[in-house]
Amino acid sequence: MCGRYVSTRSPADLARFFRVTDWRPEETLTPNWNVAPTDDVWAVLERTPRGADHEVSARRQLRPLRWGLVPSWAKDTTIGAKMINARVETVHEKPAFRRAFVQRRCLLPADGFYEWQQIARPEQGKARKQPYFIHPADGQVLALAGLYEYWRDPAVGPDDDPAAWLMTCTIITTEATDAAGRVHPRMPLALHPEHYDAWLDPRRQDPDRLRALLTPPADGHLDARPVSTAVNSVRNNGPHLLDEVAP
Repeated sequence: MCGRYVSTRSPADLARFFRVTDWRPEETLTPNWNVAPTDDVWAVLERTPRGADHEVSARRQLRPLRWGLVPSWAKDTTIGAKMINARVETVHEKPAFRRAFVQRRCLLPADGFYEWQQIARPEQGKARKQPYFIHPADGQVLALAGLYEYWRDPAVGPDDDPAAWLMTCTIITTEATDAAGRVHPRMPLALHPEHYDAWLDPRRQDPDRLRALLTPPADGHLDARPVSTAVNSVRNNGPHLLDEVAP
């Protein structure tokens, strides 16, 4: 499960880091220390220009997408709130994700993510949830493996109207390892830099070869620290959410 994460880097920094060749300075997102489902998030993806020959290389883009994938066949966008994650074990088979897995893959940059650990409280007869911020030990950006999809709004005019199309995304999750595994059994799957190019290349469409890129990170790369339960509310935001607290 990945239900909240942190994304504070500027689009210029992300464009440099991911070698983006096509991004629009007028498209901006504010730094977000409490990214929640249905928020707009930065995504790195590769698309071939419309009408271009198959030999033309895809352009690497940085785009804001809505988090929560809406399949093209959905009647409305409400399904997106339930499609924030796709399990790596079944992503290539599920009707909502299998076409995007083959044709529309992306990277979702993150500073880190939040997970909640169940802590028993015998004196109260129930458990409470302690949030943790889990992040790369070296402070580098995480490139979360994602999928994106287009949804056509039937209430909007012709296909060439940009307002007729909604682009949404989902995060692929895997079994938790490293520090994350001590907090929660699932975690978002971050790709190794050597796999970025292959994952983003829309010409690569063999499901087995794509699945081979989705390997859990090696131990020792992630740190986890307890943070305030203020992160539980989507109304709270700011760098103070990352401050360590007594567990």
